[in-house]
Amino acid sequence: WWIAAIPGGAILFASLAFNLLGDGLRDILEPQHD
Repeated sequence: WWIAAIPGGAILFASLAFNLLGDGLRDILEPQHD
């Protein structure tokens, strides 16, 4: 099962990191956004 868990976990981690990065960039690009 770890053969499927490794890429699945990588995708999950990548999507989470991308989401946090996107929120950070949005805060930087839109400082006036409440």
